[in-house]
Amino acid sequence: MSDGYAGYEELGRQPGVIAVGCWAHSRRKYYEAKVVSKYSESADEALAWIDKIFEIERKLRAQDLGPEQFVDARREQVSPLLEQLRSWLEIKKPQIPPSTLLGKAIKYTWEQWDKLKRYLDSPFLRPDNNACEQAIRPFVIGRKAWLFSGSPVGATASAGWYSIIETAKSNSVEPYLYLRYFLSRLPESEDPEDYRMFLPWNIEKDSLLDFESGHLF
Repeated sequence: MSDGYAGYEELGRQPGVIAVGCWAHSRRKYYEAKVVSKYSESADEALAWIDKIFEIERKLRAQDLGPEQFVDARREQVSPLLEQLRSWLEIKKPQIPPSTLLGKAIKYTWEQWDKLKRYLDSPFLRPDNNACEQAIRPFVIGRKAWLFSGSPVGATASAGWYSIIETAKSNSVEPYLYLRYFLSRLPESEDPEDYRMFLPWNIEKDSLLDFESGHLF
């Protein structure tokens, strides 16, 4: 799931990859059009439909539904909204100058349409990829501060470390303690199976606590 950056197009065409659009990125464009454009009333119309999509998602997520039941309920409630929004786009596309912010927002949504509606197919997908963007935010902020990674090898190393740290956080494992535990055990590893034992979701919390109690920071 990503925004409409052209660089992702080739990736989305590779076997085994399914490209999904992000409604938060689409919504942002209408919000910007509302703030500075004379077409703010039309932008509000689009925002109302998109906000309803997010509202439905929140309400259904709060219910105790099985995966298939959730997908069916979401598709039943969201599909009519998408049809209305699609019809609105068809009407507005020739009416709004493409050079305006609203025109660009409409063009973006229209071109991303198949990807934007694809989240309906899986219970694991949400309308946006905000969770992913928040996870990589520390790296993005740091990158702006240090400006360069120094070399492609340095960039690869940074990406690896950030992946490990964010994966630990997503599995409710304290990153600093996990890194100390992981690095102290790594020299004992001899094959890929050993490495898998140290992945955050395979670490037993008791092992970390025992390690913490036996080592000074």
